[in-house]
Amino acid sequence: MTHAQSETSSDSVPDASPAASALERELAAEQAHVDLVYARLAEATRSAQQVAREGLSLYQSDRNSYVREEDGTGLYERDVFAFQAARRLAVLDAEQEGLVFGRLDRTDGEVRYVGRIGVRDADYEPLVIDWRAPAAEPFYRATPSDPMHVIRRRVLHCRGHRVVGIEDDLLDGENADRDLVVIGEGALLAALTRARDHTMRDIVATIQAEQDEAIRAPYQGFTMISGGPGTGKTVVALHRAAYLLYSNRRRFESGGVLVVGPSRVFMNYIARVLPSLGEDSVTLRSIGAVASDVVRITGDRVDPPQAAAIKGSLRMVKVLRRLVHEPLQEVPLELRIIVDGTALVLPAVTLARIRSHVLAHHKLNSGREAAEKELLAALWRVRHPDSEDSADHDHGREEFEDRVSELASFKMFCNAWWPAVSAPAALTRLADKELTKRVATPILSDQECELLNASYHGAPDWTAADGALLDELVHLLGPLPPPEEQELPGFPDLDSGMEEVFTTADVLAPPAREVDPFELPHETYAHLLVDEAQDVSPMQWRMLRRRGASASWTIVGDPAQSSWSDTAEANRAIEEIIGTAPVRHFRLSTNYRSPSEVFDLAAKIVVADFPDADLPTAVRSTGHQPRLLVPTDAAPEHPTIDHAMINIVRTLLAEVRGTVGVICPASTKDGLSAKLEQASLAGTERIAVVTPVEAKGLEYDGVLVITPDDIVAESPGGVRALYVALTRSTQRLVTLDAALDAGWRKSLA
Repeated sequence: MTHAQSETSSDSVPDASPAASALERELAAEQAHVDLVYARLAEATRSAQQVAREGLSLYQSDRNSYVREEDGTGLYERDVFAFQAARRLAVLDAEQEGLVFGRLDRTDGEVRYVGRIGVRDADYEPLVIDWRAPAAEPFYRATPSDPMHVIRRRVLHCRGHRVVGIEDDLLDGENADRDLVVIGEGALLAALTRARDHTMRDIVATIQAEQDEAIRAPYQGFTMISGGPGTGKTVVALHRAAYLLYSNRRRFESGGVLVVGPSRVFMNYIARVLPSLGEDSVTLRSIGAVASDVVRITGDRVDPPQAAAIKGSLRMVKVLRRLVHEPLQEVPLELRIIVDGTALVLPAVTLARIRSHVLAHHKLNSGREAAEKELLAALWRVRHPDSEDSADHDHGREEFEDRVSELASFKMFCNAWWPAVSAPAALTRLADKELTKRVATPILSDQECELLNASYHGAPDWTAADGALLDELVHLLGPLPPPEEQELPGFPDLDSGMEEVFTTADVLAPPAREVDPFELPHETYAHLLVDEAQDVSPMQWRMLRRRGASASWTIVGDPAQSSWSDTAEANRAIEEIIGTAPVRHFRLSTNYRSPSEVFDLAAKIVVADFPDADLPTAVRSTGHQPRLLVPTDAAPEHPTIDHAMINIVRTLLAEVRGTVGVICPASTKDGLSAKLEQASLAGTERIAVVTPVEAKGLEYDGVLVITPDDIVAESPGGVRALYVALTRSTQRLVTLDAALDAGWRKSLA
C-alpha cells in the first residue's frame, strides 16, 4: 500500500496537525542518524589523512648513500600506504553529498540504512550499507507481494547533510506495529514529478523490481535490456555498471568498463551519475568518440541521413579495403631504373600484382620491407630471365639487390609507391571524386558515390559515422612505423674515428620503442555497456567489437526509437558479436517519465509507421493535454516560427520549474538558438536547444517540438526520430508547425 507524500524544508510554514508533528519527529530521528554517519565519515577522513602522513614518514633518505634492498622495501611500503590513503580520501571526499538515502525496517526488528558507500562505527557495526551489497537488495526488489522480510521501506531526501523529506512504502502491513509511522506517497512517482536540471538525477533510491533484476543479472555473456521511452533504461544501465564493478571488482576494475552513449550532450548529461554511486573506474564515450583512442576525433557532427546510411553500412568495409590497395595518384604507372647502363622496367600490371600479393599477407604500414623484396626479385628476373639457381647466382643476386636498393631512383619510387599512411590521410582521399568512384563502384551506386564524396568536400571535422571508418582503416593499415633517425647538423659521423662521449642523460634516456606489429592499437575492456543501441550502425558495431572481443556486454535500446534504417543489417552485426555466448533478455514495461496524455499522442505517431513498436504503460497523468500550435496561435501579431517559439518558451518557463527543451531539426538549430539568446528571456539557463539525435536519453519538464515534418524529413529514423522528440517531456508538451495541414498530424485523425 502506498501512502501520500509529505516533505518539509526550512522554508516551510509550521503545521500543528498530528501528521506534521509525526513528520517532524521522524525527520529529527533520521537527522540524528545521518549526523552520526557524517561524524563517523569525518573520523575516517582524519584517519586516512593520518595514514597518508605515516606513509610519507616510512622512509626518508638524505641521498648520501646508495639504496639498499631493505631501503627499497621501505620505499615500496611508503608508496603503498600513500596510494591506499589517497584512494580512500578520494572516496570519502566524493561521498559528502546525499550519502544516506534509504532505510529498511525488517520483520526481525533490524534497521538497515542504505547509502552510496558502506560506513561502520568504532565497533565495526554497520551505520550504512553500500547500495550494491546483497544486504541492500530488498531496498530495490521488495514489493507488497514479496516484501522480502521488509515491513517499511523509507527513502530519505537530503540537501547536503540535512534531511528535508521522507517517503515511505508499507510493504508488510500484517507484521507492522500499530505505532509504525508511514509517510509519503512512494519514492518513484514523487521523484518523477520534481523539476529536472541539465544533469541526470541519481535516482538509485527509486529503482523498481524489474529494473533491479536487470541491474543484478550475471555479468557473463550478453545482457539485453529493452524498453520504450521513459522506462529508465539508461538509469538501469549505469547502475548495472556500478553494480558489476562492486560485485566483480578485480575483474572489471583491472579490465575496465566502457559506457557508450549516442552523443556528447548525452554523455555530459550522465557524467555525474557513476561517480555519485561511488564509481570512477568507468570510461564514458559517445559513439562518435569511441575511436578517439586511435585517432583524434570527437564525433560531434552528424552526417545528413543519406550519407550516414552509406557510411554505416558494412559495404564500406569493401570500399575501404580497395582504398587501401589503391596507390597514390601521383605514383608513376611503372618502375624504371638504370643498372649498369641497362634500363629495367616493371609495368603497372606487375606492380599491381606485387601490391596485391603483399597486402594479402601484410598490413600496408608494416608491408614496406616485403614490398621492396618483391620489387627486387621482380627486377632480378627482368635482368636475368634465364638464370639458374647456383652459388654464383645467389651471390650475384645479392650484389644486384644491394646495388639497386641503394639507388636514389629506387628509393624515391618506393617512397611514393608504398608510403606509410595514417587513417585520417587515407579517408581524406575520398574527397577525390574520381578516386571515390574507382574504389566504390560497383559496391555503391553512382548516387551513393556522389553522396560519399560530397561528405568530405570542405568538411570542417570528422562526423560520428566517420569514427567507425577511421577505426576500420587503423585496423587495415596497421601502426605507423617510427620516424627514421636523422643525424643532427654539425655532428660528425661516429665512424670517423673521433671519440664518442656519453652523458648521464644518454644513459638514463629510455630506448626508442619499436612498433610491435601484433600490439592492438586500440584499448580493450572487460565489459561494454552500449546505450541507445538501436542507433548503432553495423560499422560502429565492428568498431565496438574490437574493444570488447573478450568482454561481457550490456546492450540497451528500443527499436521504435531507431535512427538506423537497415535494422536487419544491424541485427546481423550484433549476432556476429554474440556468437555462441549466453544471452539474457530483460524488458522494462513501465513508462515512468512521460505523462499518459503525452505518451498517448506519441504512441499514435510511431505505431502508424512502426506497428511492432514496444509501447510501455505510462503510469502518470498531469491533466495537461499536448498543445498543437501554429504561429498564428502563439504570435498573432507576428505569425512567424521565430516569434511563436519565443512566446511558447516564455510560457513554458512560467509553467514548469525545471528545464525547457526546444527540439528542432538540425538545419535550424543554430538560427533558433541565436533567436532565443537575443530574446533574453528570464530563466535562459533552463533552456536547452537540441536536435532529436541529441535529445536521445534526455528529459525536460517542458518540451517544444518545432516543425515536426522537417524533423521527419531530416532525420535518419524519420517518424521514429519524431517519436523520440515527443517523449522527452515530463510535464508539458507543445508542438509548433508552419501550417495546420502538417503531414505528421494525419496519424492523429
